[in-house]
Amino acid sequence: MAEEASILIIEDSPTLALTYREYLRSLGLPIEIAETGTDALAHIEAANPTVILLDLMLPDMDGLDILKRVKAEKNEARVIVITAHGSVKVAVEAIQEGATDFLLKPFAAERLVTTVKNALEIHRLAGLVEQFAGGRAKQFDRFIGNSAPMLAVYRMIEDCAASKASVFIMGASGTGKELCAESVHNQSPRKDKRFVALNCAAIPANLIESEIFGHKKGAFTGASTDRDGAAVTADGGTLFLDEICEMPLDLQAKLLRFIQTGQVVPVGSNTPRDVNVRFVCATNRTPWEEVEAGRFREDLYYRLHVVPIHLPPLAERGQDVLLIARHLLAQYAEEEDKDFDRIEPDAEARLMAHSWPGNVRELGNVIHSAVVLNEGPALTAPMLERLMGPSRRLSAARPQNSEGVAANQTPIPSPVSNEIEPLAVSERKLIERAIELSGGKVRAAAKKLEVNPSTLYRKIKEWED
Repeated sequence: MAEEASILIIEDSPTLALTYREYLRSLGLPIEIAETGTDALAHIEAANPTVILLDLMLPDMDGLDILKRVKAEKNEARVIVITAHGSVKVAVEAIQEGATDFLLKPFAAERLVTTVKNALEIHRLAGLVEQFAGGRAKQFDRFIGNSAPMLAVYRMIEDCAASKASVFIMGASGTGKELCAESVHNQSPRKDKRFVALNCAAIPANLIESEIFGHKKGAFTGASTDRDGAAVTADGGTLFLDEICEMPLDLQAKLLRFIQTGQVVPVGSNTPRDVNVRFVCATNRTPWEEVEAGRFREDLYYRLHVVPIHLPPLAERGQDVLLIARHLLAQYAEEEDKDFDRIEPDAEARLMAHSWPGNVRELGNVIHSAVVLNEGPALTAPMLERLMGPSRRLSAARPQNSEGVAANQTPIPSPVSNEIEPLAVSERKLIERAIELSGGKVRAAAKKLEVNPSTLYRKIKEWED
């Protein structure tokens, strides 16, 4: 760890504060204690600690007020919130306000040390961004980007890849959750075995059990032969369950039993089969909120949520937008046999001004469409305008209505053309536009289009393939 690194414990209970300090003594770093919010703010201003352990319940102020002050002053300290089990909603709010992580009381010494080590490492990685300056893309497996949030993701992948522990990937649609799962697999000892991905939202509820566990001939109408499910196919490798929070509750119980016993029972069979897989799951929701709402089993949550990885939205990755755009431009230019070789400054500014509600998937669609519809060698701002509409990031502070559209702002319709497009092209544009106007949320777009979400997920998968 860097010599200047230090830790501040903000805890009004002297007994707990001293206990935490003793837990962290093995790190060999200066550790200070503040028992009130006032003392904490003074210490943060004077000493600029690297990591802050913040209890939300303080005698003179709300811990969230301290967190907001740290964020407002653009302090680079990594804040870890400490809270009781009943205050998880507040902890989630703290994460949204910029906290790095949160710990639920009571917790073991090992959990605290690991969490602080991760925070220190993220802080160290943030300082390494400079070495990737000059517009060169830092590539990690299939990821591209050198922003501090992505460097932290890379390190998390490296740290957990060799483990057998379950990984829970969280992030908005289009941020690259499946890429992250593949990276975990590719760097693990299981890389020579199968990586099997299953989208729990794209499979009808009455078929998902068969898709995971397999079935015997005659188990149900249409089961004309025995079939291995995803779990057996991934034996020895990695089973990736995307959109895990969409899984029906009754199937969650069977998945939990599979995790506990290492055995699967195909539909229509009473004979268990031993299977050895590493579980990686993903969701675009907040999993604990799903637990509290009764849509996700708490015991399954704790089984799967062992190593959490948060994928940041594209809008928070800074210059990574341009690095990814350049990579995609070269890729699509080669695929479409076009001569694009650069992005003009006006186009770069346009890309950086957009909020990218659809994240990397939206960026890929924009670049691909621009390459198909135009001729190079340079990608310019006018080429992007009719594909992206007005800048959304510049108006991000405007109040929004329930549909995610800024108040007093009418959604911009797709450009009118005198040419007749193939139905498939028009349908894709309509769906992508609906997803964009829904803040990148496929389920919300499906509701407005009055179709099943699985229909949209299936079409998106077809376009990616």
